[in-house]
Amino acid sequence: MSHHQITEARRRLHRSELAVPGSRPELFEKAAASRADYVFLDLEDAVAPDEKEAARRNVIEALGDVDWRGSNKTISVRVNGLDTHYMYRDLIDVVEQAGAHLDTVLVPKVGVPGDIYAVDALLTQLEQAMGLSHRIGVEALVETALGMANVEAVAASSPRLEALHFGVADYAASCRARTISIGGLNPDYPGDQWHSALSRMLVACRANGLRAIDGPFGDFGDPDGFLAGARRAAALGYDGKWAIHPSQIELANDVFTPPEAEVDQARRVLRALEEAAAAGRGAAQLDGRMIDAASARMARNVVETAEAIEGRSS
Repeated sequence: MSHHQITEARRRLHRSELAVPGSRPELFEKAAASRADYVFLDLEDAVAPDEKEAARRNVIEALGDVDWRGSNKTISVRVNGLDTHYMYRDLIDVVEQAGAHLDTVLVPKVGVPGDIYAVDALLTQLEQAMGLSHRIGVEALVETALGMANVEAVAASSPRLEALHFGVADYAASCRARTISIGGLNPDYPGDQWHSALSRMLVACRANGLRAIDGPFGDFGDPDGFLAGARRAAALGYDGKWAIHPSQIELANDVFTPPEAEVDQARRVLRALEEAAAAGRGAAQLDGRMIDAASARMARNVVETAEAIEGRSS
């Protein structure tokens, strides 16, 4: 164990992440009433250029009028990219007019640590000027070859940063990958063509105390394909997955919710190790297998997730 201690970002339940276009205000109340853990109102790719300003006004109004937190939602806004002239106005108008209701800002197409620094600096100034009582978090979409090449540095770029999200569609385009659909697999590739990127991003997240969120699966008529991708991400250690359609929310929640049997087993591991510690032993046996301090850390991850889900339900 290194002497360097990781400061974990704010914990948020993040099994399912629903994207809602800012140009579709009729969907906002439905999103708040859904079972998604996290909702982001989108000002970027889901909004046509001539609708950007209207979408921004819609989002500002919805942040104040819809009871997102009362619905147990983390509420975020995906601003436009730093390479556009929309981004600075997105951030200033949203925070000045509705920052008290905003949990995080989702920054697209992050390529270098300086991208996060720019957003962090502007948010800091806005919070000070507005006298906001809470700090707005920042989350980054890693969706370009440049972003993945710098993912470790991006993950360490700011104490305001909470999560990295894998933007598989733009990442595929950036890498010129041949793929059949957003998040889908090319049958010519022997396995999961996104595994290397997902694994690298996950390690960068965990090394810096961040949440790791898998990207979208575009074919919402293929629940089996969505489930397969979600299960691969969960097996790696991801916290949750993007849903582009309400039908994908429960699929993500189910995959990223530890099964009851797994939670019970994790609690048994912790009890067995507590008993061993009381007897002066650092390890124990349970069901014919050796368990030790590493087992306890894995078990605590499961139990803490289960308790967060139970707390949300209550």
